[in-house]
Amino acid sequence: MGAEPVLRAVGLEKTYPPLTAGGAGLRLFRDLNLTVSAGEMVAVVGASGSGKSSLLHLLAALDRPTAGEVWCGEIEVTALAAKAAAAYRNREMGYVWQFHYLLPEFTAVENVAMPLLGRGVVHGDALRRAAVWLERVGLGERAENRSGELSGGEQQRVSLARALVTEPKLLLADEPTGDLDGATADAVFELIRRLHREQGLASVLVTHNMEFAGRCDRVLRLKDGQLAPA
Repeated sequence: MGAEPVLRAVGLEKTYPPLTAGGAGLRLFRDLNLTVSAGEMVAVVGASGSGKSSLLHLLAALDRPTAGEVWCGEIEVTALAAKAAAAYRNREMGYVWQFHYLLPEFTAVENVAMPLLGRGVVHGDALRRAAVWLERVGLGERAENRSGELSGGEQQRVSLARALVTEPKLLLADEPTGDLDGATADAVFELIRRLHREQGLASVLVTHNMEFAGRCDRVLRLKDGQLAPA
């Protein structure tokens, strides 16, 4: 038997209304389907403007499709109201953006603890769990530094720790190495791969780097509103 499907997108469509009266709308996806199992890392590639980031937004309940469904385990993501969608993002998934979005007034360990504090974990416990994750991404000694005191690669490592501190089953990453230089990007990508394996995650990684994509379990190309093997 195969691994358990963690993420399923079924018949997704997304159409944006025209910007002007009488103009044509934009149909971004049409009958798009995707299944990602536990332990599987899937890379999504495609031309700029093909909708890669928009797809991740639908999977993360940051946007709603025009038609179709997204499921994470037994949760129908596309049916969630705003409060339930926020809880889904906090408990079931981690999200890594191209930009780290760390809060500059807080230390690295405080930034990592934010998702735990948001779900009501006691402050001291949240900081202890965050410190463990900073160790796992190789930044235990930088716990008390603020984001402006960290390099770009270190900032992205902190954002990865923040995404995984809640022990999610699903990781979504949108060009997580796009702002980094070659050697740093490679190190961060390999860290993502290692933690993906160690946590048994289902991971979807959007990237323009075909060499990185080739290190994933599957590579899918988004073109003309659908996904197909690259």
